Amino acid sequence: MIRRATEADVDAIGALWEKLALYHCALDPDLPRPADNGGALYAQRIRSRLNDSHTRVLVAEVDGQVVGFVLGVLVDYVPEMFKQQMGGFLADIYVDDAHRTRGIGRALVDKLAEWFRAHGIDYYEWYVAANNPTARAFWAAQGGRDLMIRMRKHLDS
Repeated sequence: MIRRATEADVDAIGALWEKLALYHCALDPDLPRPADNGGALYAQRIRSRLNDSHTRVLVAEVDGQVVGFVLGVLVDYVPEMFKQQMGGFLADIYVDDAHRTRGIGRALVDKLAEWFRAHGIDYYEWYVAANNPTARAFWAAQGGRDLMIRMRKHLDS
């Protein structure tokens, strides 16, 4: 079941976010490492945004347990020198390993997309780790396409 997150869900969401952050670090050591209390800090951030009209947090629940979540926000991406256009941003999504390949991720994305549409949003964007072929395939299957490529060069010491 996909539903809107409540106060009772924030600790579970924080724990899932920590798994997401550690998963990304395993993919690429250049991605940010979570703080020692990163999951708790993320849970606090989620708690503070549960009633924010520009934010939607959804959870996937199986047998009474939160097994996935998605965080979406309404944003204006561009600075004032461009024509303003509100869009959606899918900030985070994670489904616990034991519950993957069951359509839960897609259901979370579909439900978030409904919320974006209800707010007059024509598109949404997200980041995906370059070294994550599974996620890149998932997003391609959702109809996502590359828009910009973020690159990095380490400076010599």
